[in-house]
Amino acid sequence: MNATSGAPSSESLERDASQINARHGKIDAGEIAIGVIIGRTSEFFDFFVYAIASVVVFPQLVFPYAGPLGGTLLSFAVFAVAFIARPLGTALFIEIDRRFGRGTKLTIALFLLGLSTVCLGFLPSYDQVGHWAAVMLIVLRIGQGVALGGAWDGMASLLAVSAPENRRGWYAMVPQLGAPFGLIVASALFAYFLSKLSAADFLDWGWRYPFFVAFAINVVALFARLRIVVTPAFQAAFETLELHPAPVTKAVREEGGGIVIGAFAPLASFAMFHMVTVFPLSWVFLYTEESPSRFLMIELVGAVFGLIAILASGWLADRYGRRALLAVTAAGIAAFSGFAPQMLDGGPMGELAYMILGFVLLGLSFGQASGSIASSFSLGNRYTASALTSDLAWLFGAGFAPLAALALSGKFGLVAGGGYLLSGAVCTLLALWLNRELGRGRAGAKT
Repeated sequence: MNATSGAPSSESLERDASQINARHGKIDAGEIAIGVIIGRTSEFFDFFVYAIASVVVFPQLVFPYAGPLGGTLLSFAVFAVAFIARPLGTALFIEIDRRFGRGTKLTIALFLLGLSTVCLGFLPSYDQVGHWAAVMLIVLRIGQGVALGGAWDGMASLLAVSAPENRRGWYAMVPQLGAPFGLIVASALFAYFLSKLSAADFLDWGWRYPFFVAFAINVVALFARLRIVVTPAFQAAFETLELHPAPVTKAVREEGGGIVIGAFAPLASFAMFHMVTVFPLSWVFLYTEESPSRFLMIELVGAVFGLIAILASGWLADRYGRRALLAVTAAGIAAFSGFAPQMLDGGPMGELAYMILGFVLLGLSFGQASGSIASSFSLGNRYTASALTSDLAWLFGAGFAPLAALALSGKFGLVAGGGYLLSGAVCTLLALWLNRELGRGRAGAKT
């Protein structure tokens, strides 16, 4: 029982599990990293399965009355709903964490994520239930967003605590490896079904299988992550307030400025994230004769380059500094935005160049995006403030990126999509400069 609220709690079970794990020896940062990658891969796999379906399935299944472009824009609008719901999920699950323990919080969040995702696999079509199909899609997308907010477990902070002092950048990039792994698996699955099935069979039942696979992956990830959150290292970090779930109101009141700056610091990374994953797939699907299965394979190749770039970001951050790397890559993304439209509109070879170069820039920036500002938060607020920062960064940088980029490009051409990407790079450079100036101010005050 929780001493303060009298409510049932998982804390005693976590202590028992921690003692069991302790008998098997200390779990080092490398073992924690494996669990982190498994957990993040499951989250990103869910994310990309939905994102791909937003282009090749939902416009025809749920919004056929709006036409190809209109249906895709409506689908992207629903896509953004999860990012709006995510901060609400964080606030809700922070309280669950505080009252019932981290094990309870993570179990509920991942089951909600898996349930929302697998239910999408049973979604009826507009022809079957009319506008209720869109209502169900929105409700399940909200469920995914709330669950993703609750799935925050402070793993990046745990890795920072466990990592050697001279390898903080290397371990900071580990959670980000889940993105390319998730994209590779999701792209391969959809490419297989798109290439092997007729259009009618794919829209009838083929697209549903990746959503069922997502539930199975979530179950595996749940046990992998539960094993980590009850380890002695995690318990010790929690006891020293490094991972303490402070109330949301307290974190916002004391760390509000840092949260806002932190939300905009990785904006170039998150804007780029969708400009090389969801948006180009929608553009190719709508405005070219190219097969979506073929372009998904191009995305898979790009994701491999992104994976290598994320690994490289860890070495570069340890050698030159995380903020310096983010600033350089933001400038590189700004330059990329100038000629990206010509590459994406340049046929198969241009698309391949766009994806490879884009994923390399994305990997270098995204690999260090999660930890650039979090170190400035006080220990007591770091767990909650980092979660809110991540939520807002995804909301502002990624949530509306596919919708805005496609709407602008559909009306003004691909150059408008490049302009959207440029705005994200500018915001990142400005946020990093503001954070540096605030850091100098804090240092001056201490002196």
